[in-house]
Amino acid sequence: MELVINGERKELEVSTLQDVIDHYGLQGKPIVAEVGGVVLVNSQWAKCPVLPGMRIELVHFVGGG
Repeated sequence: MELVINGERKELEVSTLQDVIDHYGLQGKPIVAEVGGVVLVNSQWAKCPVLPGMRIELVHFVGGG
């Protein structure tokens, strides 16, 4: 299905937000996920279905100095 991930159209075979996060290899990393303007905590990701055209923002934090 076509989704908008961080402003870019992507074609992914996923059914939940957790699937999207897994697809990008971000599981276990400190990230914030926003779906349709709402920030979801990681306990909600597996329960959040994704629909065609959905806008998802994934922000991950990188340490450094």
